[in-house]
Amino acid sequence: MKNTVAALLAIGMAVVLEAAPKIKVKAAPDPKFDFASVRTWAWDEDAGDVKMALTATDNPAALKARIDPLLRKFVAEAMTRAGLTAPAAGGAPDVQLHYYVLITVNTTGQTMGQFLPTVPYWGLPPFAPQTQSLEVVTKGSLVLDAMQPGPVGDRKVAWRGIAQSTIADDIKDAEREARLKYAADELIKRFPLKKKK
Repeated sequence: MKNTVAALLAIGMAVVLEAAPKIKVKAAPDPKFDFASVRTWAWDEDAGDVKMALTATDNPAALKARIDPLLRKFVAEAMTRAGLTAPAAGGAPDVQLHYYVLITVNTTGQTMGQFLPTVPYWGLPPFAPQTQSLEVVTKGSLVLDAMQPGPVGDRKVAWRGIAQSTIADDIKDAEREARLKYAADELIKRFPLKKKK
C-alpha cells in the first residue's frame, strides 16, 4: 500500500514539475492601492470569461463549462493558503476576482536573408525571401484581476496576474488540471498582502 501511494505521489509531482517550466507568470499591483487592508475576497457576479480565436467553430462556452469549476477551486484553495477568506454573509469583500482565459494561435517564422542588410557589403543583389522556419502554436493565457468593490462598470483593477503557456493539442486532462493548479498557485503567490513602500 505504501509503495502504491509513493508511486502515485511521484507521478503527481512529475506532472506538476513538467507543467511548471512551461508557464510564464507575472503580476502587477496598483501602487496606490492599500493591500494591507485586504482580508476578504469573493468572485465577481460572473467569475470569468473565455475568449477563443482559433477557428470559426470555436465553442468558448464548452471550454468555460469544463475549466470554470477547476479555476474556482484552485484559486479558492490558493487564497485560503494566503490567509484570505470569504466575507461574512451579507458583507462586502475587500477585493473581487474575475478571470479571463484567452486561447489564440501564434505564429513565428524566419525567411532566408531576413537579417541581411538591404545591400550586402559584397555587392550581390538580395535574393527572394524563402521561409526557413515556421512555428505555429496554440497559446493560452489566464488573466486574473482583483478589483476594488463597487458598482459593475465602476470597479478599478487593483492587481492583475497573467499566466501564459503554449498548449499541445493532445494534452491529457491530468496535465491540464496540473497546469491550471500551478498557474493559480503561482498567481496568488504574487498577490501582495501589503502596500509597496
